[in-house]
Formats: sequence, C-alpha cells, structure tokens
Amino acid sequence: MRGRAVIGVFVLLAVAGVATAADQVVIENWKAYPLGTTGLPGDWKPQNWGTPHYENLKIVEDEGRRALYMKSANDSSTINKEIKGKVRLKDTPMLEWQWKSSVLPKGGNSCKKATDDQAGQIFLVWPRFPEAVRSRIIGYVWDTTQPVGTICKSEKTGTVTYVVVHSGPADLSKWVTEKRNVVEDFRKIYGEAPDDPSVLSLSIDSNDTNTSSEAMYGPIVFKKQ
Repeated sequence: MRGRAVIGVFVLLAVAGVATAADQVVIENWKAYPLGTTGLPGDWKPQNWGTPHYENLKIVEDEGRRALYMKSANDSSTINKEIKGKVRLKDTPMLEWQWKSSVLPKGGNSCKKATDDQAGQIFLVWPRFPEAVRSRIIGYVWDTTQPVGTICKSEKTGTVTYVVVHSGPADLSKWVTEKRNVVEDFRKIYGEAPDDPSVLSLSIDSNDTNTSSEAMYGPIVFKKQ
C-alpha cells in the first residue's frame, strides 16, 4: 500500500508539473546569450527589407532584467522568431512582455504612411498564401502620438494592423509590462477566431520621420488567461 501511495504522489506531482508548464510558454528571456552580445541573437532571423542595422542590437542587463537593446537612426530593423507549434492560443491566449522606450521617433504616427515609425513594436504573424498580400499581422506598438486603444491598418502594407498599447513620453525610460488577449484582439480585427501564430517579430524604426528611436525588450511569454 505504501508503495502505491508513493507512486500516486509522484503521479500527482508530475501532472501538476505538466499543468504548471502549460500555464506559460516562454518565447524569449534573453538569458541564453552572454551580456554584450551584438547583432542577431541566437535563433532570431533577419527581416531583410528596408535599411536594417543589426549591429545596433545588443544584449544588456538593465535594472535587474536581461534585455535586448535596439536602436534606430533614420533606419528600420526587424527580427523574427519562429513560434509555430510552440504556442496554442487555446491554452495560452495572453501575450505578456516587458519593454522600455528611451527615445521616441519625433512625430511618429502608426496610422500615417509618411510618419509610420515606432520605438516599440512587437508583431504576431499568421502567414497566408500569397504572404505579401494575404498574411494577417497584428502589431502592438508604443506610438509617439496616437492614443492608447487606437487600432488602424498600416498605410504601407495591407497585411499589418496596428494596436496602440502605449503612447507618448509619459513612461519614457521606465520598464512597462504589457498584457494582451491575442484571441480577443484577433476577433476584433478580423471577425473570427485565430489559428495559432507562426512568427513573433520585434522591430524598431525612425526612417519615415528621419529621426531616431531606442527601446529595450525584456521577457516575452504567452500565458493562460
């Protein structure tokens, strides 16, 4: 009997461990990379369009957080991470991340083609063929001028819809935690339930406003609601 009881305890612990693991999917915490690493980190891939300057990416420690520092000076840099098969929105619909903007592109406005620059940008991608015109992309942004809650389609590309989750300089140089229910956002934008996303991207730009921008990204996770 005692042996069965012990086995039962181990089974319960194992089940609890699985449940806990399923409560959160860590996309990135930057801890796998040595401090001071520059350029593309690990399994992140470049988005080779625009005017990328990946030498301006750096792994840093800031206020006790491991983070990716990104800088833009009249240029645009985007990096992508494959998350297909890693995230099940049915189980973990909440996207949570920490970021810190220190320089916003002056006059940046996500909803206008001529000023479509943001210091903080995190994108989720649902590819559909042909990808250039049918993919669905939600971009959560820290906008310079548009108020929080603004949702607008990019005037540069019809595949991107912006959701302004932070705005203006009030929280500059402060770490901010953002939480978004991706399923709810997708339904609001596209009118239907989403499949699981395939790619998560981080971006920074200032090329349309001919200015500069700086931001850092901390941990990025998907969580249960």
